[in-house]
Amino acid sequence: MIITPVDFTSPTAAKDFAESLHNTGFGVLTNHPLSQQLLNTVYEEWYGFFQSEAKHAYAYDPQKYDGYFSPAVSETAKGNTKRDLKEFYHIYPWGRYPSEVSAAARQYYEQGAALAATLLQWVEQYTPTEVQEKYSMPLSQMIQGSEQTLLRVLHYPPLRGDEEPGAVRAAAHGDINLLTILPAATTAGLQVVGKDGEWHDVPCDFGMLIVNIGDMLQEASAGYYPSTIHRVLNPTGEEAKKSRVSLPLFLHPRPDVVLSERHTAGSYLTERLQELHSKV
Repeated sequence: MIITPVDFTSPTAAKDFAESLHNTGFGVLTNHPLSQQLLNTVYEEWYGFFQSEAKHAYAYDPQKYDGYFSPAVSETAKGNTKRDLKEFYHIYPWGRYPSEVSAAARQYYEQGAALAATLLQWVEQYTPTEVQEKYSMPLSQMIQGSEQTLLRVLHYPPLRGDEEPGAVRAAAHGDINLLTILPAATTAGLQVVGKDGEWHDVPCDFGMLIVNIGDMLQEASAGYYPSTIHRVLNPTGEEAKKSRVSLPLFLHPRPDVVLSERHTAGSYLTERLQELHSKV
């Protein structure tokens, strides 16, 4: 499987992007409008935050899911028994935000959410008519006014060699939401399962923007846009001694948005969160 990067400024960008999502579950954008300087600031500041003891003052809220999740309460991917080797912080517009960092992450959230509306318009524009008819409303309208879109600042600590056997940085999983927008992380490691059933590296040169489909878009499109399984590998050699910082923005509809006859966005999210955090 080949995931070909799409130039955001190309006249055929919308068509090429939608086709990549349909064929592979992923789209990779170059020359996108998100500020690399802003991203660099976020990466640097939050790496420092995760090295500090300050993070423990923002322990996650088990009802709202905002705040800091330590490795001890990290996610266990659906179908797995070992927790991922990571820690992370959940940023919502209404949630707690550390005073130890600048507003750069919030600025990135706003930029990413604005770009998201454009990308969802692209997806809908090149969705076949018979699939479009299944949407309860235009895709870009599903996220308007949503307070559930989530920016997760992820830190994968260096591997020490004493990790639990079988534990990995991020076990194979699919995302819950509509689309996930992911700037290239500080180190490589992201892989996706292709239609051939094999694992493939996702292009991740610094400056690229990776976009993948979540379960909610798969549900809303009756499978036309597949929620592709992906993972983050444990590095080896010298790379294992390095941290990895990643910044996925998960685009969530308003809870009342109807995805299908089976689910609203709210009912779907509740069901999946209970699965993810049943062992927290």
